[in-house]
Amino acid sequence: MSDRFAPTDAAQVLEVVASAAAAETPLEVVGAGSKRALGRPVQTNHRLELAGLSGIELYEPAELVMTARPGTTMAAIEAELQGHGQQLAFEPPDLGPLLGGARADNTIGGTIGGAIACNLAGPRRPKAGAARDHFLGVEAVTGRGEAIKAGGRVVKNVTGYDLCKLFAGSYGTLAVMTSVTVKVMPAPEKTRTVLVADLDDHDAGRAMTAALTSPHEVSAAAHLPAAVAARSGVSYVSGAGGAVTALRVEGPAPSAEHRCQALRELLSGCGDIEELHGHNSGALWCEVGNVTPFTGQPDRVVWRLSVPPTAGATVAASILANADGDVFYDWGGGLVWLSLVDDHGATVRAAVAETGGHATLVVADAVRRDALAVFEPQEPGLKVLSARIKDGFDPGRILNPGRMYPGV
Repeated sequence: MSDRFAPTDAAQVLEVVASAAAAETPLEVVGAGSKRALGRPVQTNHRLELAGLSGIELYEPAELVMTARPGTTMAAIEAELQGHGQQLAFEPPDLGPLLGGARADNTIGGTIGGAIACNLAGPRRPKAGAARDHFLGVEAVTGRGEAIKAGGRVVKNVTGYDLCKLFAGSYGTLAVMTSVTVKVMPAPEKTRTVLVADLDDHDAGRAMTAALTSPHEVSAAAHLPAAVAARSGVSYVSGAGGAVTALRVEGPAPSAEHRCQALRELLSGCGDIEELHGHNSGALWCEVGNVTPFTGQPDRVVWRLSVPPTAGATVAASILANADGDVFYDWGGGLVWLSLVDDHGATVRAAVAETGGHATLVVADAVRRDALAVFEPQEPGLKVLSARIKDGFDPGRILNPGRMYPGV
């Protein structure tokens, strides 16, 4: 077989995968290539590239639904949605710069297939849910070389599994998606961000919890310690001279203004308060979602920790007591980003285990990603279940072998 395949339609994908299955030839499945360094190194030199499988197949703004081929760039998706005042509510981040991936103009943000396959979601995740929660339907080719359809706008469904939720976050290890249908939502009329200055990590966690549990419909909450805030491209943040805690509200202009004022009153005893509008507000949340503060640090290792929001500051402090690095918090403290001088894998795993959370090694060289557990190690029962699912969809282990776990 060739080392590189670039199909332009679903029939060609089926032909390539069926041939690979028959020949027991593993394939690395990629879209724009911006996330190739996310996960373990794939154990094959044969690549199935889906960038040519692009284009929006159906978009019905009134029905809040869009169907697109997996290689469709996020730039194209977002441009079409913006033209109708709509958005993907799960706010998929662009991790390409963080991962050192593709940055050509037409691949900025990666592809819709990559965002779903990696189940990526941005700062709105606590309110709007993950990518899988907006994934309505799929057409795909399994590792057996069989075409399947599930969910959404299809006549025939596959019973036994909710395949959309199964494929979201599977990193292309179960099937090659050839068409995806997603739910879209109206974009907010106005976006404003309340900034609270100079809180330490624990006080910031309490402030974010107070805001998120208030009736003021906060759509995102993040905390940038002083060293991280200083790197922001938003002057109000970088010039604050200390830590910044950010709280976002969205909606009609009168509502957004009223809720910002209510948050200012709620947090008036916490410290100095400023407010971001329009462009500056959008720019800050792009930085948070895209992990921009930790981009361009080739000597660092970046971890992504998912923990109970009330435990975020404690977990980070425990790790940084034994490691040199920086931290910032998203999702109200429940998403902890760490940039460390060394991987400190055992320290990170131990600290997260105490909370029942999980840790993902996001940025590291190929040697580390091959040697360490990139994703949270699975419990024995879950490991057996994962192997059975893999056997059902890809018994020959030909799709992205080793991307998530050895042998899978």
